[in-house]
Amino acid sequence: MKRLPLKKPSLKIAVPVVVVLLLMVAVAAWQWRSQRAQAALFRTAVVTRGELLVTINATGTVEPEEVIDVGAQVAGRIVAFGQDAKGGSVDYGSKVTAGTVLARIDDSLYSAEVAVAEAQLGSAKAGLQRTQADLFRAGRDWQRAQKLGPSEALSQSSYDAYQSAYKTAVAQVAVSRAAIRQAEATLRRAQRNLGYCTIVSPVDGVIIDRRVNIGQTVVASLNAPSLFLLAKDLTRIQVWVAVNEADIGRIHPGMPVHFTVDAFPGETFRGEVGKVRLNAAMNQNVVTYTVEIVTDNSNGRLLPYLTANVEFELERVANALLVPNAALRWTPTDPGQVVSRFRGALSKTEKEGRPGKDAGKKKEGAAAPRPGTLWVLDGGQVRPLAVTIAQSDGQLSAVTGDGLHEGMAVVIGVQPSANGNRKSEGGNPFTPSFGRSRQNQRQQ
Repeated sequence: MKRLPLKKPSLKIAVPVVVVLLLMVAVAAWQWRSQRAQAALFRTAVVTRGELLVTINATGTVEPEEVIDVGAQVAGRIVAFGQDAKGGSVDYGSKVTAGTVLARIDDSLYSAEVAVAEAQLGSAKAGLQRTQADLFRAGRDWQRAQKLGPSEALSQSSYDAYQSAYKTAVAQVAVSRAAIRQAEATLRRAQRNLGYCTIVSPVDGVIIDRRVNIGQTVVASLNAPSLFLLAKDLTRIQVWVAVNEADIGRIHPGMPVHFTVDAFPGETFRGEVGKVRLNAAMNQNVVTYTVEIVTDNSNGRLLPYLTANVEFELERVANALLVPNAALRWTPTDPGQVVSRFRGALSKTEKEGRPGKDAGKKKEGAAAPRPGTLWVLDGGQVRPLAVTIAQSDGQLSAVTGDGLHEGMAVVIGVQPSANGNRKSEGGNPFTPSFGRSRQNQRQQ
């Protein structure tokens, strides 16, 4: 039995098949590399679940709740300071009680005025006694003259003289009594001025500021010079915040507030709105209102006049899906980045002026939900996902939408290319490339 010789495959058939297979492999590799390069261009963030706090931010100053400015009502030189509760000299931070001597003013002039007033009062009293004696004598003479009457024993002129002398004596007694009252008033004023030379604390409190030194002369004029600044109770402290007129309508008494101070980094203090002052201030055409925030300072950590970074708590959204606002603002700029069946949505967005640009911006106190668009990865491209924006704090937004879930990756931007002269590594493998020197020659 003869063995038939095997026919060798024709090269005319094998070569095209190999070429087609190589082309298919190259195209598949190019598509795979293109998808990976395209996917690598997008920067993403993860949808999280948590609590969103909507706030109004402002800056304020820590102020004592009740401050008393202790001044001087007389002029003179400070000669001494009093003693505080611990027995030391009154100074910054000293705790004092009502009636505690804070300072003494040189009282030599005022002591002399008291002495002069006392002498004047004594003289007036002596004058009263003299006029009373004259009144007694004139009264007896007038009584005898009345008994005799104008007659041969008493002439008419003498009768009139006795009457006039009596009335004059009565008037002199009234003048003397008025002089006594005037001297007493002068004495009381001199004694009061002498008493003003001793500066005492009107209430229990803490000395915040001492504005004079021993030997310094204070001059009392229309405005009493300030010597000490006294805080009545530092356990109750306030924060005075200047709030813009655009936000003041959303602030009301009792609203919760939290704030921080640079003196205690990482520590948050809490309080509530106590009062909104009506006396507005204008600075560079910006109207602001002062809001008083009441907080507890029983531990004494907050010091007067610290700068506070305040956040008024407008609303809390609990157990919400949160996305970065950058994801709501980002929109593809290249239709090739979008899955083909969703490119109509991109065209519609561009036609309507890209509302996604404004989505996610902080709109404090805005209760009405508004639409937005997120872009999620779909292979090497992106597709839109319609959502509803509930609230925003300026960085994150609470959103809802069909298909949105915790852990989903949303696009927030595009990665810059590693080589600025080349779009990506996903170029067509069959496109001819030129050397850099040849490209430069062509550009020139």
